[in-house]
Amino acid sequence: MGVSTIAKVVDETCMVVWDELQPTEMAPPTQENWLEIADGFYNITQFPNCVGADDGKHIRLQCPKNSGTQYYNYKNFFSLVLMAICDSNYCFTIIDVGSFGKESDCNIFKQCPFGKKLYADKINFPQDKCLPGDEDGVAQPFVLIADEAFALNKHLLRPFPGRTLIDNRRIFNYRLSRARQKIECTFGILSNKWRVFHSTLLVTPDVAVSITKAACVLHNFVRRRDGFNFEDIVSCEMPDISERICVGNASLNAKDIREYFAKYFNNPKHALSWQNKVLG
Repeated sequence: MGVSTIAKVVDETCMVVWDELQPTEMAPPTQENWLEIADGFYNITQFPNCVGADDGKHIRLQCPKNSGTQYYNYKNFFSLVLMAICDSNYCFTIIDVGSFGKESDCNIFKQCPFGKKLYADKINFPQDKCLPGDEDGVAQPFVLIADEAFALNKHLLRPFPGRTLIDNRRIFNYRLSRARQKIECTFGILSNKWRVFHSTLLVTPDVAVSITKAACVLHNFVRRRDGFNFEDIVSCEMPDISERICVGNASLNAKDIREYFAKYFNNPKHALSWQNKVLG
């Protein structure tokens, strides 16, 4: 077959894979699903009321024709962005694929359909709930966790910024980073299973979007049937985010929620036995 014929077959096959598997392997979560995800995060990472870890991954491309610098990212290569949210079992729950590589994670998330709904408080998250062991305290919202590239919101927590932080904020940042590592490992598993993501995709952006969506839904299909493989996450690394800081002021309510979580993590009843080592 000719190259153009093969390219068309690959594109059409990927679209069919997505259309057939997405309704079962990546259906929009219900309130019951959000609660199950939150239980998974708390049992594995001890981060309460967490319904997902959020981050973006650059999918490397050859330079698209007549694209200028739209796809040229801060890492100095051409890419489009996979914006994704995962659960505690390294499965994708929400993805958005196709944004220009030069755009920041913060802006991509704010402009994607899920991000718009989240910042408008229109996601079907469960009702606010007291944190485990804090039944006499104030009910807290269910939240996503992300890195410093994202804007703080009542339903999205990011680390406290700055290098000189008081101890309770450093503990919070550690606990959040520990849970957020799930999305970095999910990207690592995706790339190791579908090794095309270790190289440059020699296709147009539209076909790259189809390939990425198909790989993500197949990733979920395989994860739920093959189970956990420790080797998948041995090389999991947290990226340098110094060049992707989001600019903007969070609402007072969102800052209060983050402070409440920080206070909760520093309470001896809810502290991890080793968490104070981060202060040393």
